[in-house]
Amino acid sequence: MKIILTHEVSGLGAAGDVVDVKDGYARNYLVPRGFAIRWTKGGEKDVAQIRRARKIHEIATIEQANQIKAQLEGVKVRLAVRSGDTGRLFGSVTPADIASAIKAAGGPDVDKRRVELGAPIKSLGAHQVSVRLHPEVAANLGVEVVAA
Repeated sequence: MKIILTHEVSGLGAAGDVVDVKDGYARNYLVPRGFAIRWTKGGEKDVAQIRRARKIHEIATIEQANQIKAQLEGVKVRLAVRSGDTGRLFGSVTPADIASAIKAAGGPDVDKRRVELGAPIKSLGAHQVSVRLHPEVAANLGVEVVAA
């Protein structure tokens, strides 16, 4: 099935790309979550609009991405959340929480869609988070989750 990506999908492409994927993957995962729309002849007009929007939010060069990576890796991120007596959180830490904590700690403004969690953060302690700044550059960030 041919689809047009509306968001960056790891291992598949960036927003505005027209890709061919298996029907079930598109129908059951990409389209319902808003990561893609079905390709149509009228949808080709949307591709240009999506690419223009992507250029505005995109980090243009690898050098710029490396500068932001250096800033991110110099920031100490502490996130205060509610937890139980055993150290287990009420809920989990989301990429949006991490993006706002980076901004609050004095780091650069990061889009929540660029924050990649290996597994859901559901406990107190130190965790590693990856921030994909450019297709070739990712910053590894230490996040300390503490009780509020």
